[in-house]
Amino acid sequence: MLRAMHTAATGMAAQQLNIDTIAHNLANVNTNGFKRSRAEFADLLYQIQRLPGSSASNVGVFPVGIQVGAGVRPVTVSKEYIQGNLRLTDNALDMAIEGQGFFQVQRSDGTTMYTRAGSFKQDNTGNLVTGDGDPMVPNITIPSGALQIDIGQDGTVSVLLPGVTTATQVGQIQLVRFDNPAGLIGQGGNLFLESTASGAAQAGTPGFSTGFGFIRQGFLEASNVNIADELINMIIAQRSYEINAKAIQTADDMMQIVNNLKR
Repeated sequence: MLRAMHTAATGMAAQQLNIDTIAHNLANVNTNGFKRSRAEFADLLYQIQRLPGSSASNVGVFPVGIQVGAGVRPVTVSKEYIQGNLRLTDNALDMAIEGQGFFQVQRSDGTTMYTRAGSFKQDNTGNLVTGDGDPMVPNITIPSGALQIDIGQDGTVSVLLPGVTTATQVGQIQLVRFDNPAGLIGQGGNLFLESTASGAAQAGTPGFSTGFGFIRQGFLEASNVNIADELINMIIAQRSYEINAKAIQTADDMMQIVNNLKR
């Protein structure tokens, strides 16, 4: 009975992590560029009381052994980098990546980080920055008084200045990709940090370099969280949590029966 209680307790802890992950997904259903997370689990070590194939008392071997599991453990909570829907905003500085790739931004300490959220602004000197004030890498500056800003699918940034009839190119957006984007370290604020698991960042031009997506001006990539799927997963996790709690209660009732046998 004690083993059953410990085994069921691991199941409750696993489903708690599952619920935490689902809650995080639902909380970010309206976060631009957000990628849903998925908790994955594996069974724990088995207590082997009889090996399959061991010698039986009579001639022959046991075709099936006795292996009692010890529960479950979390393995990963991984990001699913599935393309989110593109939402039209008509804002000239809103950009969505259609396909693979990340924007590069620089934090105040000089660290380069990566994001799928393309809601950029102009600071007081015309530099393109995130909502938190982190400048885009490479730096792109919009000249003062620009009448129109055009961002091509290949990431070229052009502006129309007063008194000029042709557009002037002022920058080139570069995207990066990773061999294993699931290995990136989430930093909050829609930002990710490179790790040894993700591999080194590989820079390229949007739409032309192999493996990179296109830039869509005037769009934002919505969260790829599906509310209906998350609610179904939450119900399943809740029922699994309840049944594991019931297993603990049942094991406790069995222990109580054993304790009352001598009375």
